[in-house]
Amino acid sequence: MTISEIAHRLVELVREWKDSQAHEELYSSDIVSVEVNNPDSPDAVWLDGIQKKSEIRWDMLEEFHGITVSEPIIADDYFAVTYTMDITYKGAPRMTETELAVYKVADGKIVREEFFYHMPDM
Repeated sequence: MTISEIAHRLVELVREWKDSQAHEELYSSDIVSVEVNNPDSPDAVWLDGIQKKSEIRWDMLEEFHGITVSEPIIADDYFAVTYTMDITYKGAPRMTETELAVYKVADGKIVREEFFYHMPDM
């Protein structure tokens, strides 16, 4: 797959809330995932680490109301997407959270993802 095909496929799957399928289909088995603005979240390495990190995040939520995903912006081996999520964390009011995700692609797979977002006060 080209980087454009990978980027658009990721957007398609996230819009359908199919994160696990995106991980299995598009991610390298030795991917690195970085939460840039969250010092409490260690970098996840390997595909099973990404899946565990995703499960932990879902467990923090009381309710996931919806997501809006931008079209990807592609530059060489990278692409970026913004996610705007309507969520309620456990013990917190409903909020809108926006993050910028930057992905690196090599050998037809996503090998690195970095998330930039404002940490909510809870």
